[in-house]
Amino acid sequence: MEIRFSRHAKRRAKLYKISEPIIIDILKSMDLSQGEHEIIRDVKGSKYPLKIVIGVEDDIITVITNYPLKKRRKK
Repeated sequence: MEIRFSRHAKRRAKLYKISEPIIIDILKSMDLSQGEHEIIRDVKGSKYPLKIVIGVEDDIITVITNYPLKKRRKK
């Protein structure tokens, strides 16, 4: 599957210092169906879980946005 980042997603990643390889690793480890998905994952070394919103169409995954989910703290 091809993974594309929207301009918004690239800007959020830069703002919150989230590296694209982290997001790619999370997405490659999942079995995703067609449609939109919200993914929340704990990332090692991060204070907050990472939220990724994606859209899947054909064999293309488009990352719509990604950011630290500051509503829930890791314990």
